[in-house]
Amino acid sequence: MLENLSVQDNGVPIYVQLREQILALIGRGVLKPGARIPTMRQVAVALKIDLNTVQRAYAELERDGVLSKQRGVGTFVTEAAPPRNAKKQVQDFAFKVAAQAKAQGITLDELAQALNRLAGRDG
Repeated sequence: MLENLSVQDNGVPIYVQLREQILALIGRGVLKPGARIPTMRQVAVALKIDLNTVQRAYAELERDGVLSKQRGVGTFVTEAAPPRNAKKQVQDFAFKVAAQAKAQGITLDELAQALNRLAGRDG
């Protein structure tokens, strides 16, 4: 997993970049449910970033039900998606992704085409 992570000086906070990259790895199936992820210290050393930054990203992912920590064992991708209010959560997530795409110069049409490809539909 570490080889798939990087940080950029693009104005996006590093903990947000890290959180989003981990979510993307889960979304692409690189990290599967039950997979153990590197320790916070391993990530901090590999990316040459502050440990508190990694802790913040992991804490947010744990709070959102994406990761689960087992004391003395490690941090793992959760087995099941957390319960959700589907319609509102999807809408909120769409707004967030759209804002991130625009900030990176990606048009909403390009984003929609990429999502359709991921879903197995031609875009």
